[in-house]
Amino acid sequence: MTTIVRAARAGGGLALGALTAAAHVLLLLPAAIALLVPAARPSVAAAANLLAGVERSRVTTWLGGVGAAAAAPSAPRALRYLGARLPVAFLGGIVIALLVGGTGFAITLLWSWISGTPWVLDGPPAAVVTGEIVLYYAASGVVLLYLGIAGAAVAVRWERALLARLLAPSREEQLTQRVAELASTRDAVVAAVDDERRRIERDLHDGVQQRLVALGMLLGRARRHPDRAAELVAQAHEEAQRALVELRDVSWRVYPAALDTEGLAAALESVAERAPLPVRITCTLATEPPAAVRAAAWFVACEAVTNAAKHSGATAVTIEVGAMASALHVSIRDDGCGGADPAGTGLAGLARRVAAVDGELTVESPPGAGTLIAAHLPVVEPAHAVLPERTA
Repeated sequence: MTTIVRAARAGGGLALGALTAAAHVLLLLPAAIALLVPAARPSVAAAANLLAGVERSRVTTWLGGVGAAAAAPSAPRALRYLGARLPVAFLGGIVIALLVGGTGFAITLLWSWISGTPWVLDGPPAAVVTGEIVLYYAASGVVLLYLGIAGAAVAVRWERALLARLLAPSREEQLTQRVAELASTRDAVVAAVDDERRRIERDLHDGVQQRLVALGMLLGRARRHPDRAAELVAQAHEEAQRALVELRDVSWRVYPAALDTEGLAAALESVAERAPLPVRITCTLATEPPAAVRAAAWFVACEAVTNAAKHSGATAVTIEVGAMASALHVSIRDDGCGGADPAGTGLAGLARRVAAVDGELTVESPPGAGTLIAAHLPVVEPAHAVLPERTA
């Protein structure tokens, strides 16, 4: 079914390209003349960029093309692309027309044969279609069908190649785009580090520090009241144990040791063990992702579970982790009240953490329908440790 859908989309894209090519023919000659007039050049450039953008959308949407620049190309490049694609567009249109016409001919022939209706084959008089006639046309029809499909496939490949070659970004544009991406990523890293530092300071101040102050006060009272020293020392020991537990929790939230020693699946299982609500984890990874990607995936899962437990009123959370097209995909879904704001402090911090590894975070949280947080994390470094599928 998927193959049929792809073939139908490719055929529609070629047919649409033939129609737009006819419009381009009417534009190119006036555009070439108008380029000689300086005052008309901005209008020509705008029109050429508009048409090139339409063709880019058509090829990427209908024909699966990739590699075109996101920014508008220069007018000469756009016009060169529009002119170069004309032969390919008309070829694709002719092939689609032949396929449609041949299909109609075959349907009419079969219907006349099945129903016994006389049919004019080459001209009057009308003849009754027999099995021999059907076999005669079927033999040539199969060959023509194969050639038509092959021609359509060639036209699709040419369309993709022209888009990638003539509208692809130049080296300077690629460098400029990469510099902008790196600057954005640097800002995201700085913001993520600041958020992490503030969170660690808050956890230490509100938790461990208060425990240590209480511990010091208990020990001071034990020194001042020797008669109650045993009781106060016992309380101080309990307070020291609680401080140690909170210090371990803070250390775990910063970076769990299981990420390095046992891998992402084991670290996610520790998230489920510490969560105050049921968490189901499905982690299917053929290889262990790089350390930075692994840490970002764990952080997203941990914070999403924490937010679900604190704010959504959820009764269960599902975490799914898998590799997709050289990237790690992490999705966390809860059955809470929904309505989460992607621009809020918590989710904005998650987005910055994901952006720090060139990833992308999406949030779907319709009111009353739960929340889905998905992170797409590119895997840059290859990994070699083979992991079994783990479900908790």
